[in-house]
Amino acid sequence: MTPLRIKPLRQTPEIILDAEENIFSIFGKSAPEDAQEFYNSVLFWFQDYYKNPNTETVFEIKFVYYNTSSSKMILNIFNFLATQYEKGHSIKIKWHYPEDDEDLLEAGQEYAEIAEIPFEFIPY
Repeated sequence: MTPLRIKPLRQTPEIILDAEENIFSIFGKSAPEDAQEFYNSVLFWFQDYYKNPNTETVFEIKFVYYNTSSSKMILNIFNFLATQYEKGHSIKIKWHYPEDDEDLLEAGQEYAEIAEIPFEFIPY
């Protein structure tokens, strides 16, 4: 499967989705002009990936900031992953957050509650 690699820009995060290397990550600032267009490639990649996924998928997320429209798209991705988790696939989200940023921690906790998939919260 072809990896999805998006280099970070001023308003968009770095994204690496590589099944062969077992790397699934989004790191950085997320405030794209069109979050739906930006994150649809991630959602479509995961849809294709789950035709033949790895034994375990650990998705690492480390936002320094994300806007409301990005939040909605991230939720869409988590909801898709939740459907795969319900089908028996092993999925874990590692939610990295600055140890002094309770808002980012709470956002991750809300995602975990909504999606009902395992989350690990990692302060940095």
